Amino acid sequence: MSKKYLGGLILCLISVLSWGGMFPIMAPALKIIDPFYFTLLRYGSVAIIFAVILFFVEGINAFKTEGHIIRLWLFGTSAFAGFSFLVFLGQQIAGQSGSIIASVMMAIHPLLGVLVGWIYRGKKPTMVSLFSMIIAAVGVFMVVTKGHISILLSGHNTILAVIFILLGALCWVIYTAGGADFPEWSILRYSTLTSILGVCSVIIVLAISTMFGWLKLPTFSQISGVQNALVYMITLAGVIAVFAWNMGNRIIGPINGILFMNLVPITSFVITIINGYKVSAFEILGCLITISALVGNNIYNRYAAKLKIVK
Repeated sequence: MSKKYLGGLILCLISVLSWGGMFPIMAPALKIIDPFYFTLLRYGSVAIIFAVILFFVEGINAFKTEGHIIRLWLFGTSAFAGFSFLVFLGQQIAGQSGSIIASVMMAIHPLLGVLVGWIYRGKKPTMVSLFSMIIAAVGVFMVVTKGHISILLSGHNTILAVIFILLGALCWVIYTAGGADFPEWSILRYSTLTSILGVCSVIIVLAISTMFGWLKLPTFSQISGVQNALVYMITLAGVIAVFAWNMGNRIIGPINGILFMNLVPITSFVITIINGYKVSAFEILGCLITISALVGNNIYNRYAAKLKIVK
């Protein structure tokens, strides 16, 4: 194994460990501040950091949208407004088990990517991929219900939470797929312009919601209470994780990189258990089933790719 390839593996590992830790870390923060203003504080800071880096690396001309402003705005809004709003709102609604549910849903990103590729690019999924989606859904269902189907109808808004988290995960997959529309652009440029435009959407939504009284401006005490979570989400789970993930995938390839997403729920499980959460056997089994579905689909894709090369 070359040093470069090993470096790529380490970069991907850094990313998924950072993302796996963000859900347990957000759990106490969501009891202090709503996910909407937290999104502005987080991604507003990330957008500024990206902009500064892009300016010094590629210059002022890199900020030109070149006629793609609508698509960039849609992709940016999907990721930096839709993802954060929906996923963390769902986690907040789900309560104590919200971090585990959210992390498992993040692990099915690759399978959601298959659906997006089918709808957006007309790339029909294989029967193996469709079967893997069904198996993964069964695993997620087990994590959500903990072996008690009545939970879905118990009045705890579990179904609503799952829908929000699933839609949020889909938003990020759409954003990731959109990056392929700009092959001539650097990852930094795409990340920066979409984050800036996405944050503009966040500001508009928050301004309207606050004006009508649906949301309230966070107090200094609330912001101070989530400062540690903010630092983590901006740096490790934000700028560092995104760059490490993109760089790592370029080195080891997307098929290998996707496998690392399986570590997201595992990391969340470990941190959540350390923090005192009593995980059920059904949750562990459901997580393992979901991961197995992802690994199986990945192995099949590798096999199919080798057959094409041989032919």
